[in-house]
Formats: sequence, structure tokens, C-alpha cells
Amino acid sequence: MASMSAKSTPDTSRVLSVIMGGGAGTRLFPLTKERAKPAVPLAGKYRLVDIPISNCINSDLRRIYLLTQFNSASLHRHITQAYKFDHFSEAFVELLAAEQTHSDTSWYQGTADAVRKNMVHLLNHDFDYVLVLSGDQLYRMDYRTIIAQHIESGADVTLGTIPVGRREAEALGIMQIDTDYRITRFVEKPKDPEVQDSLVIPRRLYPALEIPEESDDLLLGSMGIYVFNRDVLTQLLDNTYADFGKHIIPRAIDSHKVFAYVFQGYWEDIGTIRAFFEACLELTAELPRFNFFDMTAPIFSRPLFLPASKVNGAQIDHAVISDGCIITHASIHQSIIGIRSVIEPGSQLTRTIMMGGDDYESAESIAENARAGRPRMGVGRNTRIENAIIDKNARIGSNVVITPDGKPEKVDHPLYYIRDGVVIIPKGGVVPDGTVI
Repeated sequence: MASMSAKSTPDTSRVLSVIMGGGAGTRLFPLTKERAKPAVPLAGKYRLVDIPISNCINSDLRRIYLLTQFNSASLHRHITQAYKFDHFSEAFVELLAAEQTHSDTSWYQGTADAVRKNMVHLLNHDFDYVLVLSGDQLYRMDYRTIIAQHIESGADVTLGTIPVGRREAEALGIMQIDTDYRITRFVEKPKDPEVQDSLVIPRRLYPALEIPEESDDLLLGSMGIYVFNRDVLTQLLDNTYADFGKHIIPRAIDSHKVFAYVFQGYWEDIGTIRAFFEACLELTAELPRFNFFDMTAPIFSRPLFLPASKVNGAQIDHAVISDGCIITHASIHQSIIGIRSVIEPGSQLTRTIMMGGDDYESAESIAENARAGRPRMGVGRNTRIENAIIDKNARIGSNVVITPDGKPEKVDHPLYYIRDGVVIIPKGGVVPDGTVI
């Protein structure tokens, strides 16, 4: 990604940021059973929504709206506790939940419909450009670069794009560009090999796009990032079309100047359980492609006043251990251990995401649950867990085995779910002593 000169640095005070909170989050179920998709825990101590908000703050974009409609209580709590600006600026991070009005009683029908229904709020602000972002992606970007290109190119709309292989292209909007990066064609999720052939990036553009010449055939995929001029957004939403990718952008190509900004860096759409699982576990690598330790552009979140984690003897190999954990004589390999996690002696966690707890359990609560035959919050003794996600406040007993081996790709069970070959213990779930999953 090219660096900006002082001359090209845009006036960020003229930009309004809008983060799409997503729909019901069915592809991330059951993690979205009781929470909005942007509120899903990430990397032990963050939430998905912290990524685009942090990118905005690091890009000096301080007016941020988050559009949501499903299970927004925990998300609202996180936003209000995490993002507080001073009283002497216009900076804010605010939720705009779906609301009924005298003219419209329906829920958001898609990304474009969500923005359309909130235009009355957006237009109350003084701005020249709107930056529309997705709430379920893992990447680090300085948005000033895409805004600067948008202004310098004289575009009406600019799309954030990334070169992808043929397999990834099947799940994304794919576009063709000319030598000026103007988009000439847009195809949503092309699966036909012949259609993909027609959309391959010409080799002559590789040097300008900083793509190695020896790379395989690549296509230009939409990142779900859009920059609109204020008046253009108003024009493009003066209809009933529901979605930016499916409806608004393909039509805008014929009527407006729509350009591509090509991003070169790590970007992962984590909208499915498998994508979420693999992206999180990659954070345990020695040099992960997404680096939370990069303090030039830190990822912000709700401040936690927790003690440092305590390890009473353990074998830990390539793991992320969050704040306030107590781990006793356990074996942890390629796993993420979330805040306030308690792991008792003899347990083994392999390729496991443990999201931790919202509170520490009191002695009275432990005793009361024991009388009811329920284990304490955390993981009990001599339990083996592999290829699993343990959601917040779960109670996993002693001598338990949790593994997807030999099971179908999708299972709905009273104690657990399996999605994409990953076992998920739901939030607040209880797995009694001796259970074999």
C-alpha cells in the first residue's frame, strides 16, 4: 500500500464513517445466538467490531455510526464502555439500531436499505464523503489512502478491492478495471470457470498493482468497503434496491464514475464459523499475518481492570493467553484462552478457542451449581478438547472429551453444535462430568 504525501492527506473532518453491523449472522450461529455479529469475541479480549472502529480511529476518522438490528444489547454495552471521546470535539461512536417510523415499519433488508433508512440521521451532519465498512472482517488499513485516491481520481464511488484466487472469488463480488482503475464490470460471486476467465486481472496490470509476476491468475474482489460522495449516495439510494454489492454498485457503474482502490495486505472475511476459527487460530502463529502487537496502529477495545494471568504449572505451545486467567497443570497447544478463563489440572486444549467469562464465579455460585450437578465455569480436570470453540461462561466438567472427529459437518445437539467441522459449546452451555462429545 503506497504511503501518502502530506499533499495527498485528505481532510478527515469531512468524512462520516458507517459500519454495517450485519444481519442475523446465521453463518456465525451459534456465536450469534445471543449477540450481534460485531459483538462476537475475537482474539481473547476484543470484539469483531473493534477492528473497523480501530482502523477508523487510527485513520483520524472520529465520527462513526454502527448500524445494527439483531441482539444489539451486548454490542451497545461494549460500545458505550469502550469508546469515549472528549466533550470538546465532534467525535463519536454511536449505534443506529433498526427503528420503526411512521413511513416504514420494516427491518433492514440489506446493506443499502440500512443506510437508506438512516439517511435522515446521517444528513444531519456536515460531511462531503461517506465511508461504508463491513463489521466482520479482520484487516488493518489506513482509510486515508482510499479517501485520498477517491478525491484525486474525481470518483463518485470508490470500492476497496483485493486480489484473490479463483476459489475465494466464488464468495465475493468480482470486478474488472481499466488502466485508470475505473471499474468497467461487476459480477457477484462468479462460479462459472468461463466467467472467472473473463474477469482475470490482465498481466500487464500486475506491476502497477504490486502483484508478483509469478503469481497465479488473480481476480479483483470487493472488500465491502465503499467511499461515496454525499450527493452521489443520496442519488444512488433514491430507490428500493436493498444491497450495495448486488444492486447499487452494478447499476452505478453505468451511470457514475466508479473506481477501485486496490489493497495489498492481509484481509480475511470472517463471516463463517470455519473462517472465524482459522483466522483466530492463525493469531497463535509466531508471525501471524495479522499482528495485534503492531503499536503503530493499535486495536482498541473496552479497558479491562483484571489481574495478570496466573499459570500454576502448564505446557503451553503457540497460544494466546488473555487477562485474568488461572491455568493449573494443563496442556495448551495452538489455542486462544479468553479473559477470566479457569482451566483445571490434567486438561488438554488443542486448536481450541476458549472465550472465557464475563465475571469471576463466586464460591457461593460454585457450591450452588455443584449441588445442582453442574460444574464450575471453565474447564474441569482431565478434560480433552480439540477443534472447538467454547463460548463465554460455559461450564465444562471433568473427564470430558470434546472433538468433531467422526461426526457430521453440521450437528444441532442440546449440549453443543457442530458447524464446518468445528464443535461449538454455546454461551452459558453446560457439559456435565464424563460427557463424551
